Amino acid sequence: MKYKIFGCKVNKYFTDKWINSDYLKDKSWIFISSCVVTDKAKKKWIRFVKTTAKSLELGEKMFISWCWAFEKWKIQKNFFEIYPEIKYLEDRIKILWETPKKPEILWEKKIKITRKENIKNIYTKKFVLIQWWCDSHCTYCLTVLKRWKYFYRKKEEIRDEILEFEKSWWKEVVLTWVNLSSWWLKTTNDFNKSRFAELLEYLLIQTNIPRLRISSLWPEFVNDKCLEIFREKRICPHFHYSVQSWSSNVLKKMNRNYDWKYIKDLLQKTKNIKRNDLVSVSIWVDIIVWFPWESEDDFLKTFNLVKDMQIQKLHVFPFSSHNIWESVPAKFFKDQISDPIKQKRVDSIKILWDDIREDFVKFQVWKELKVLVECVRDNSWNWWSQNYIKCDSKNFKIISWKLKKNNIISGVLI
Repeated sequence: MKYKIFGCKVNKYFTDKWINSDYLKDKSWIFISSCVVTDKAKKKWIRFVKTTAKSLELGEKMFISWCWAFEKWKIQKNFFEIYPEIKYLEDRIKILWETPKKPEILWEKKIKITRKENIKNIYTKKFVLIQWWCDSHCTYCLTVLKRWKYFYRKKEEIRDEILEFEKSWWKEVVLTWVNLSSWWLKTTNDFNKSRFAELLEYLLIQTNIPRLRISSLWPEFVNDKCLEIFREKRICPHFHYSVQSWSSNVLKKMNRNYDWKYIKDLLQKTKNIKRNDLVSVSIWVDIIVWFPWESEDDFLKTFNLVKDMQIQKLHVFPFSSHNIWESVPAKFFKDQISDPIKQKRVDSIKILWDDIREDFVKFQVWKELKVLVECVRDNSWNWWSQNYIKCDSKNFKIISWKLKKNNIISGVLI
């Protein structure tokens, strides 16, 4: 079964489930994991589906799952009315649930982890979901309209899934979902009662997986107890915050639950983490530029945050009003930003980030790091250090461990 993944890490998790499902295991067609985060993402889907359809043999189909195919969790019945450009492919497309298990069973929390010796692993690292979706309704977000209501998994279920990975000699687990730091709360708006640190502490005690990596975090849930746990050497020192803006005015319009001061304090505390393994902490952030009402002063605040805090990597998302097909509340806000200003702001913040990233990598030269090897071909190899520096046979000198896929090797950047 071929597959194509667009979108977030959660898509990777469910792609793995589908590829190994009884439903698809004997089929040789293509599974597509979709995304609607921006208009640009939607256009990619239309283009990819049309191109892929040309190469299908007689009787072959495309299986489509994830946000492109849903509305409030259920399969979108008017799918081909919303996307009329591909209606002519209706007989070549099969829309699937999010997961091989039906949603109502997930909601009742009757998930059972089953593993078979012949299971096909499509990644070296394993993605583990700890909760489902979000009910915060940020004004730029379309995906919240596509998914079901928020709930979480029990810590014992999460532990058991990780333990199964351990038995298969996996080395790294990525904890993920859209708002994973809201784990165990009744709502994703109840951020003052975060118990995410409790889960991390539990998993460190109950499992022995060498590396626990945390996917993107909503800042308001990260408290001092989380920051203390982040010191532990089995927690990868790479923290990705969904900041979006450093302007309190813009954040309020986005319906986010924090202001500029909270972000500044959190990033400073994260930078100051003294790791038990002495590895430098890497901080990444998501930024949305040219959101409605974003003045030049608002943008400069965000620009200066990246500069002053020396953010090592940015995911810069130009605001998408979702003019194609479905839309978001912010589409109807006044004071939309003009195109020339949009491009100028995107370009300037990307140039700044390139320089910061280069300086961070230079600072790591001749420091000992550990790399989980993903790809080995002849004498070349590559993958990521624990603080998310891309390492390969050209920039990394191996000190110990055998060079083999799924091995963690020690060495230094050169």
